[in-house]
Amino acid sequence: MGIFNKLFGSEGKEPKEEKQALPWQELKSVEQLNEIAKASKTKTQAIFKHSTRCGISRMVIRNFESSFDLTGEEVDLYYLDLLSYRNISDEVAAKFQVFHESPQFLIIRNGHAVHHSSHSMITPQVLHQFI
Repeated sequence: MGIFNKLFGSEGKEPKEEKQALPWQELKSVEQLNEIAKASKTKTQAIFKHSTRCGISRMVIRNFESSFDLTGEEVDLYYLDLLSYRNISDEVAAKFQVFHESPQFLIIRNGHAVHHSSHSMITPQVLHQFI
């Protein structure tokens, strides 16, 4: 077996460090939007609108999660399943005055969307500007 490990590179490699799961909070009610707006006065809030049937959305959220480097003390992360809660997505667009896109990422501060992006422009690094 030693020769196979040398040929295929598994010998001497350190095991991959497992990344902690992100502290997502499910966004499942319109009432939560008022809570998010209120909480944004003291702590950055972020909403990730995700279409569970879209391959692009799946790729974007995977990339987001793999490069996320903040803690739950720095930002509250909300996950919105667009297919299950389209009415909430519509309310997000109205309340925070953004045009609906999917996937979409919003950063909320002081009750307002201070940033929103979609598709490949979604990165967690932009959060650092609002922490």
